[in-house]
Amino acid sequence: MQIHRNDDIYATLGVKRRINAAGTLTRLGGALMAPEVIDAMVAAAGSSVDIGELQAAASRTIARITGAEAGIVTTGAAAALTLAAAASMTRWDITKMAALPHADGFAHEILLPRTHHTGYAHALRAAGARLVDISHNDRGTGAGVRGIEPWEIETAITSKTAAFAFAANPTSIGDLPTVVSVCKARGIPVIVDAAAQLPPKSNLCRFFELGADLVAFSGGKAIGGPQASGILAGRRDLVGAALVQQLDMDVAPETWTPPDLIDRAALKGVPHHGLGRGFKVGKEEIAGLLVALERFANADDAAVNAALEARLKRIAEMLGGLPGIGTQLLSARETGRVPQLRLVIDPAMAHIDALGLSRALQSADLPVHLSERFAHQGVLIIDPQALRAEDDEEVVAAVKRVALA
Repeated sequence: MQIHRNDDIYATLGVKRRINAAGTLTRLGGALMAPEVIDAMVAAAGSSVDIGELQAAASRTIARITGAEAGIVTTGAAAALTLAAAASMTRWDITKMAALPHADGFAHEILLPRTHHTGYAHALRAAGARLVDISHNDRGTGAGVRGIEPWEIETAITSKTAAFAFAANPTSIGDLPTVVSVCKARGIPVIVDAAAQLPPKSNLCRFFELGADLVAFSGGKAIGGPQASGILAGRRDLVGAALVQQLDMDVAPETWTPPDLIDRAALKGVPHHGLGRGFKVGKEEIAGLLVALERFANADDAAVNAALEARLKRIAEMLGGLPGIGTQLLSARETGRVPQLRLVIDPAMAHIDALGLSRALQSADLPVHLSERFAHQGVLIIDPQALRAEDDEEVVAAVKRVALA
């Protein structure tokens, strides 16, 4: 099979193209990459390079943009969390690196507040960490107003504590200074999962300004990089320890020249392949991610959001008058990220409920995906982050076809 650059690769493979109005979801391929990001990946693919040296160059760009001491490109934010956990448990100790994921003989517990325990916490456990549940869920369940308190963290810290994991969102971030103040005093690294906390682009720096030691970002969502990319940024020693556990280490010790992120003097020998070897990142992903990161950091958030909001307003106007389906436009300020258009479905007036509408849209010859985040409340969301402008009218037509059937 021969594929040329202008061919429809999906048609050639017999795979349906889908209209993505659900956001930068991994299962739908994440962000749509800009031409300059694609060009960077193509250019990188044509030459050989030392991946360690390339990661060191990536670190300089990531550090300049985020304000962190260092950073590396990973194969997604989940891989960044696994590497962060591994680095926190081993530091520069190659004996511990070789032992992972079996870590019972050294500090391997990661404190995780109950309100921060999501399915993505499995990425921390994958490194061999034992997650220790702390705090209460009064605020999360509406049973009370209290968040994480210093004494809860202090009580949980033992000689087995390797790190503290923090899942960032607009609600939880107010607790981060408390966590940092307790953990810093005891030498406990704070790992922040900020995979979906972009935009706003100010969050690229915010978590480091608040004292986080390691932060994981997705590269294939708002940043607009390759789907299989992410960023782990933070303390230089921890980022370096993560990198040495990700690189191909089938090297001759006598000829190995480590990148400047790796402290050769701190290593008592040359490690073998580490826990992160399966998370190898290609030169194409590194190059594409760096171009996307520069592009994202230089973008005008206000202008981008204004353009998205104008598109959603037009979509709302075209959807007006549908029986049992109302629209609600939320600004970027209200969502904390980007503008969104909510479709509020009243099954008593419409002939279909939210999940039924979503299922029908996905079953069409040209499938359309809306966000089902609040489908249990009768709400579907049009998220424009991965929606091509030329597909706006097709989204409207698809919703109308189902609603008026």
